[in-house]
Amino acid sequence: MHDDSAYHYRTIARALEHIDGDDGRGLSLDDLAARLSMSPAHFQRVFSRWVGVSPKRYQQYLTLDHAKRLLADHFTLLDTAAEAGLSGTGRLHDLFLTWEAMSPGEYARGGEGLTIRYGWFPTPFGEALAMGSDRGLCGLAFAEDCGRDAAMADLSGRWPNARFTADAGAITPWVQAAFDGKGEARLHMIGAPFQIKVWEALLAIPSGQVTTYSELARAIGHPTAVRAVGTAVGRNPVSWLIPCHRALRKSGGLGGYHWGLPVKRAMLAWEAARAEAKSA
Repeated sequence: MHDDSAYHYRTIARALEHIDGDDGRGLSLDDLAARLSMSPAHFQRVFSRWVGVSPKRYQQYLTLDHAKRLLADHFTLLDTAAEAGLSGTGRLHDLFLTWEAMSPGEYARGGEGLTIRYGWFPTPFGEALAMGSDRGLCGLAFAEDCGRDAAMADLSGRWPNARFTADAGAITPWVQAAFDGKGEARLHMIGAPFQIKVWEALLAIPSGQVTTYSELARAIGHPTAVRAVGTAVGRNPVSWLIPCHRALRKSGGLGGYHWGLPVKRAMLAWEAARAEAKSA
């Protein structure tokens, strides 16, 4: 997790805006770099350092129909969720991750008696607000689209009776594990029982693959509750680690994303490009 990660993400986000323009998909490397006021060589280095593939290759992952291609080529069923480690420790998201859910009684008390430490961190997808209890990370928000104040109000409002204290150092190892894959990331899932079921199912989606909201509903035993499942996906407090960005509509549409669709698209493209680079 490098300090220039937020700069790299902002560069990617600006490039995405141009690529999505009327003539954006036909832009050459030189033209795209010029629109970003960068030299082609610098632009190439930023792309390669951020995702590990060339700008030309990465451009294919940023097009609007990428979600449809992911569904066609990288759709995953969730029948093997239990085998993926959801009963405890598992190899998920290319890192060791353990999780613990808050009891329904604790959740109903709105975090009363809970101390939550927080801090701001650079990530591959812009600046992120991370929150954690003694048991693990309980919140991860991306502020590039909504801003710091809105991200803080959103997460802290979920547990109104908790005590919040600024202490980035206390949660740094978990955040580093989340984005660098070094060490163990621990999660403390704070939500209603139905929400936690949905979040458990999200944890079964491998990096570089996707599923649909209807498949999530089927996997948790509520096949007709697609709308409720979508709401639970949107209320996931630990974005990225609980990979709500991997849930798509059956039509191939991106659906929503609580921290902004540009962030979701960048996450999907980043994972797909890295998965391809590893398999090459």
